[in-house]
Amino acid sequence: MNKGILTALLSIVLAQGFKIPLHYMKKKEWKPELFFQTGGMPSSHSAGVASLTTFIALKKGVKTIDFALSFIYGLIVMYDAQGIRRQTGELTLKVNSLDELVRKAHEEESVEFEEKKPKILKEMLGHQPQEVVGGAVLGLVMGALGFLVSKKDRQRNRFFVR
Repeated sequence: MNKGILTALLSIVLAQGFKIPLHYMKKKEWKPELFFQTGGMPSSHSAGVASLTTFIALKKGVKTIDFALSFIYGLIVMYDAQGIRRQTGELTLKVNSLDELVRKAHEEESVEFEEKKPKILKEMLGHQPQEVVGGAVLGLVMGALGFLVSKKDRQRNRFFVR
């Protein structure tokens, strides 16, 4: 398998896994379901793109088109994670609280009103800037480790081929 892809996927899984103990340390609440949710510390999006970009930089060099594509793509993903997706999450908080306000307003009316209960929207979509940075640092470390492991594998294979 492509070692760059494997490194990025492992970084994403590791970042998702870190969310559980980090949440526990912060809130004293064990939530294994965080592994399957977006948002939170560290950003798995940032970890994935940063590890791939680091792997490419170390393997091919920073002057290659591979690195340039990965770097720009990574910047867009990280910007989106902490910008647009975070704003969407904050907007969702407002929408979810509107449901409560509407319910209270209807309780005071004398007119009968039947409303289907809407599904609560997911509020934790994006990342705070420090969560993006945390994911990027994790990705840098994982990208470097992935490169070192692939380099050792290459050297070991050369030894056995002779």
